[in-house]
Amino acid sequence: MASSIKNLSTYDDNEIKDISKYSFGIVVSDWNKDITHKLFEGCYDTLLLHQANNEKIHIYQVPGAFELPAGSKLLMSKYKLDVVICLGCVIKGDTMHDEYINNAVAQGLMNLSVISGKPQIFGVLTTMNLQQAIDRAGGIHGNKGVEAAYTAIRMAQLKDDATLTKNSIGF
Repeated sequence: MASSIKNLSTYDDNEIKDISKYSFGIVVSDWNKDITHKLFEGCYDTLLLHQANNEKIHIYQVPGAFELPAGSKLLMSKYKLDVVICLGCVIKGDTMHDEYINNAVAQGLMNLSVISGKPQIFGVLTTMNLQQAIDRAGGIHGNKGVEAAYTAIRMAQLKDDATLTKNSIGF
């Protein structure tokens, strides 16, 4: 859903159960670090807000968004993780580099998710300009890092949920 319609930091915390047993990985890109480090703060603070065990949160920093899939794979090879959150920011420039980077990262994370059986959360801002990135990194549209943490929590819990109930999907 477009962040102009829904604030990225808004979610239903009633859906969150005890998350202290889960291990989280966070891979954050240093490219556009003024933005990505705000995404990281929103993500990390959201995990702690819901009582994630600080000792079960493992963090890697990578040079850019393109390196997020490789960073995630390296992090998973070192720690037993339930889910990995990948945070980055790609801002459109004068060339088509953003399309190549965004597609490669999305495809890499999806492939890694399917092959590893560990959800890879795509917390990458893909914006047209710096202002859009600022607006989505704690600005008027919330923080994509918060949304990524919430998504990671839900995906970690999903493996413990045997079945969906009719009420959970609105029937």
